[in-house]
Amino acid sequence: MSTNTGKKLAIVTGSAMGLGYELARQLIGRGWFVAGIDFNEERQVELAREFPADSYHGFVGDVSDELFVKKSVAEIAGIGHIDLLINNAGQPSFKEPAKYEAADVDKCLKGLRGMILWSVETLRVTGERDLKIANVMSTAATRGNANESVYCATKWGERGYTQSLKAAYKGSSVKVVGVYPGGIDTDFYRDSHDYVSLEKQHSFMSPAELAEVILFNLVNDANLTVSDILIERNYR
Repeated sequence: MSTNTGKKLAIVTGSAMGLGYELARQLIGRGWFVAGIDFNEERQVELAREFPADSYHGFVGDVSDELFVKKSVAEIAGIGHIDLLINNAGQPSFKEPAKYEAADVDKCLKGLRGMILWSVETLRVTGERDLKIANVMSTAATRGNANESVYCATKWGERGYTQSLKAAYKGSSVKVVGVYPGGIDTDFYRDSHDYVSLEKQHSFMSPAELAEVILFNLVNDANLTVSDILIERNYR
């Protein structure tokens, strides 16, 4: 892996598929170098073939594993200054309230734990300067949903963490952005089609269009920062 790309450098967690893939692909199209983080080794191998070596490097591991995070961020920091961290990785569990089990809680909490670990380690290696952190959550962080009680709980936790980071770094060169998309037409719902049918899923937002809207607000040359991005699909 190159140690001096001469490009702006972004970390995208959950980069293998769906919105994370589109964010990585479109950042590369804008001339960025992307360090993509995902547990899906097969997809990371495919992405290594799809993207130029001087534009993408994949890291395979669990975003909630502290040792993996520390090792990966140290390696990424060796390439150059990290300009952008997009905490996108997360796993859902959609069930009626009385049907949740401990494993479902742990599954949902991986996203919150990963968001915190990646943010802390990236802040540390960048010296807490000249960094933008974008935390991709869900509209589930803004309201309660009957069959998403544990998922909503973790998303509300992510929102609280995001708001706290904003308060901590107000007036500094660290900018924090909360991203709240509605339903996206991806495999995110593959284990929950009794709750979100394929027909309903396919009425959700296109990940490519969503990534374009997010990056339009997130990555630009304007002397401003959009602090929160709430994106709902159009109902037809």
